[in-house]
Parts: sequence; structure tokens; C-alpha cells
Amino acid sequence: MHEELKNSYHQIIEAVGEDSNREGLLDTPKRAAKAMEYLTKGYRETLDDITNNAVFTSDADDMVLIQDIELYSMCEHHLLPFVGRCHIAYIPNGKVLGLSKFARIVDMYARRFQIQEQLTHQIAKAVEEVTGAKGVGVIVEAKHMCMMMRGVEKQNSKMRTSVMLGNFREDPKTRNEFLQLVKN
Repeated sequence: MHEELKNSYHQIIEAVGEDSNREGLLDTPKRAAKAMEYLTKGYRETLDDITNNAVFTSDADDMVLIQDIELYSMCEHHLLPFVGRCHIAYIPNGKVLGLSKFARIVDMYARRFQIQEQLTHQIAKAVEEVTGAKGVGVIVEAKHMCMMMRGVEKQNSKMRTSVMLGNFREDPKTRNEFLQLVKN
């Protein structure tokens, strides 16, 4: 894959009218290919691999909130970055997941070409699948370079998406508790 990406970046440099043999650009196709491989590594990861059996039996049955997980993704429409943070809450149902695994779940789905709406849904479904939780709530808020760097060029705009599953969808008290905790 690396060589194919490298050749594609070489073609892009030439197609925009730049000299790919210019000193500053000689290694750019190689560096850009390596960066793209990293930025899309989520395609080569699985939920089983990243959670790595870090699901533990627990009597905890109160809401667990993991807040402000940084995320970096690429808009599938323009291949430009969007960056933000993710808040995940769940109500355990006899099992809890190791804390770092939530960040790994976010990264796995964020490191793919994405739209934020789908990313939010994928994270929520993955947490539900891995933990068997009674409910899951996920909020993603992000700034999109496709809106900031081109087109309407709105620097202060932010998109916020949420997905509520199980108790978070069915019980307004649970949903409101989550929303209040995230607000603080």
C-alpha cells in the first residue's frame, strides 16, 4: 500500500502544478504516504484486537463517564481533517471495560474516512457490543477543516452529535444525568 500511496501523492503534487523534483518536495510523497497510512490505520484494526480481553466482571451498576477523549479524523467528503473530543457514558451490566480501551475504540473509528454522525454511532455500538451495557451515550463535538479552510470558511463553527442507546434512549433521567455531567 505504501508504494501505491507514494505514487499517488507524487501525481497530486504534479497535478496541482508543482515541481515534484523541487528540493523541499523530493521526500514529500513518501512522508505523505506514511502519514496517510497512520491516519487511516483504523481500517486495519478490529474491535477484538484493540479491546484485548480487557472486559472485567463488576458489580458496578452506576453510570461511568469517560470525558474529553481527543479525536482526529478525516472527512470522507473532502479528505480534510476534523478534530474534537468524545464523551462516552455507559451503565454496566455485570462487566466493565478497561479505561484506555475507550480511547482506542474512538481512535479505531476516527482513523478512517468518516462523517461525524457515523463516527458517533460506531463508537456507541462498539461500547454496547463489548460491554453488554444497559445503556450507552456518546457525544462527539468537532471542528471541521472542510468548513474552516474552504467553502464558507467559518472558523468558530462546531458540530455536535449524540447517540443514545438502551437506558440513555429510554429513560429521560439517565439521558439528562449524562448531559448534565458532560456540561460540567
